[in-house]
Amino acid sequence: MPVVLPAKVKAAVAGQKISIEGPKGKLDYTMPAVIKAEVKDGKIIFTRADDERATRALHGLARSLVNNMVLGVSDGYVKQLEIQGTGFRASVQGDKLNLVVGKSHQINATIPKNIKVTVTETAAKNPFITIEGPDKQAVGQFAASVRAYYPPEPYKGKGIRYAGEQVRRKEGKTVQQ
Repeated sequence: MPVVLPAKVKAAVAGQKISIEGPKGKLDYTMPAVIKAEVKDGKIIFTRADDERATRALHGLARSLVNNMVLGVSDGYVKQLEIQGTGFRASVQGDKLNLVVGKSHQINATIPKNIKVTVTETAAKNPFITIEGPDKQAVGQFAASVRAYYPPEPYKGKGIRYAGEQVRRKEGKTVQQ
């Protein structure tokens, strides 16, 4: 199944290295040795050396990763996080995301290059973090690492969660009489 290139996206194949360039940025990928790619008529076509199981798996992996790269440089990827908790704050200063989330210290997360982070406030005064960039893996990994600083807890629901994430709440201890 070929990867179709949108009008604004350019692809170049040099040996095992493929470069994708578009309006949102430029990404590179080195394919496994058994997979070959070529650009024809605005499409990237992948071929494999044999039909072994591992080779077929690498064929699908390479095609999927390159397709994600094409979508990333044309449209980009976005992950949104919301912070819930009294006194919890977030701000961006240069290449650092500063989080105040109930720890004894302020957390300074370094923002990777090619990723843009913005912080806004919702109507309920909760910080809302938007992470965007062309690399799907980098955006998802940075969002997961920020969420890991204070994952949502099940009793009061405080913490950093993905936008729209449902947190199952537990009932607290009750007083026995």
